[in-house]
Amino acid sequence: MSKCIVSIIVFVVALSWFAPVQAEEPPLVFSQKSLTPEAALTVAKATLAACRKAGYQAAVAVVDRGGNMQVMLRDRFAGAHTPEVARKKAWTALSFRTNTVQMSENTQAGKPASGVRHVAGALMLGGGVMIRAGGELIGAIGVSGAPGGKADEDCAVKGLASIQDELDF
Repeated sequence: MSKCIVSIIVFVVALSWFAPVQAEEPPLVFSQKSLTPEAALTVAKATLAACRKAGYQAAVAVVDRGGNMQVMLRDRFAGAHTPEVARKKAWTALSFRTNTVQMSENTQAGKPASGVRHVAGALMLGGGVMIRAGGELIGAIGVSGAPGGKADEDCAVKGLASIQDELDF
């Protein structure tokens, strides 16, 4: 009789071992981090201050994770075109999940990714920087008005540094 019980136990264990694993249904809703208007304003002000400190009159745009404008600041002597250019740089960095200095280099004529330069609304000029909170993309900053995309990006990076610790906490 004990042989029969042992055989049954072995059979049940083997059956459970080889039973198909049922995939768990994905949840119908999920949570994600979002940039607050207060945080967007703080980073925009810090970015504008970094541009001013470097001697640049610039515009700063901050978009949320959906690419929607949260904040636009334009210094009094920044060119009339700079707000729209800043917005496009922020949107491009967010949409392509890459800072635009790198996008500008990666999409030069003759490179495999050059075709994305024709995406409506995208602007492959340096000055767009992603905003991440704990590794999650939550928005982007765009700067226009400094002498060149790298200088625009430097302002954005300095502005972002002013709140990055709080975002990562």
